[in-house]
Order: sequence, then structure tokens, then C-alpha cells
Amino acid sequence: MLDRDGYRPNVGIILVNGKDEVFWAKRVREHAWQFPQGGIKHGESPLVAMYRELQEEVGLRSEHVRVLGRTREWLRYDVPADWVRREWRTHYRGQKQIWYLLRLVGRECDVCLRANDHPEFDAWRWSEYWSPIDAVIEFKREVYRQALGELEHLLWGPRQARGHAAAGVSVQGES
Repeated sequence: MLDRDGYRPNVGIILVNGKDEVFWAKRVREHAWQFPQGGIKHGESPLVAMYRELQEEVGLRSEHVRVLGRTREWLRYDVPADWVRREWRTHYRGQKQIWYLLRLVGRECDVCLRANDHPEFDAWRWSEYWSPIDAVIEFKREVYRQALGELEHLLWGPRQARGHAAAGVSVQGES
């Protein structure tokens, strides 16, 4: 399902532990790390899609997490043309995402990357809050910057939000 501009509706998940480190997952059989994310099905709200994707990709259920917040607007990234399936190239531009910030309230042993028959990830680790920006594939970096920047105050408050200025990150709407 694409919108009229060629973007697929999607949710992104930033999961933090008690140390405010982020859950970082490695795609199956690749050396590519990313946050969990996935498409929104027809008739599904972003929140319902987020919980479905969290369970499918990470094995966590709603009782394992607390929602701290979400991005106000859709954040978009374009997928390079050589990454797009040939039959989609005339219509598909990329993803538009609502990002959720979640706190793990369950245990680390609740994480199960093999929660479904087609796992997306084969490894995971906790990382510093801002480190994924440098590690994610280049075409997703600005969306990661925007999502982490918009949501960081939910962890540390507006006065203590520590990352984007020090990391050279510009938050959407800032100059």
C-alpha cells in the first residue's frame, strides 16, 4: 500500500533499556544493523502496527514495554532506485514512518528474534542512544537523526536532552 506520493506507511521502533541505551538489531545474513520497523497493513493504526511489528521482529508483547511517545508527523526517506524492485520503480519512492519510543519494562530474556517463521534479525545489542546514526545505512540516516532528535526529550527532559547538539544532529524545525 503506497500513498499518492509513492511512500509506504511504516512504523519505526526505538526501544530503550533502563540505562537509556537503544535496542540495535542485525538483519539476518547481512552485516546491516537497524531499529525494528515494518509496514502498516490496510486498516491498521500506527500503534497497532507497532505492537505487531514489535512482537514479530523482537518477540516482545505490549506488557514488556511502555510507550514513552511517538513522532508528531510522518518522517520520510527515499530508497535508492537500485534497491527498488523493478516492478515498483515507477511508483515506489520509499518509506514514511511514525516512530515510537518504548521503554523495556520486561526482562532482556523476553527478547526472542525467532518469534515467527521468517525472522528479520539474527543478533541484537544495546547501543548508546546516538550511535545508530553513524551505523545505519546512509539513506536512513536523516530519518534516524530526526526520530532520535524529536524523541530524546522524553528520556532526559528538554533541558537535559544531550545528544543532538553534541552529535551535530539537526532536529526537524531547528536551524
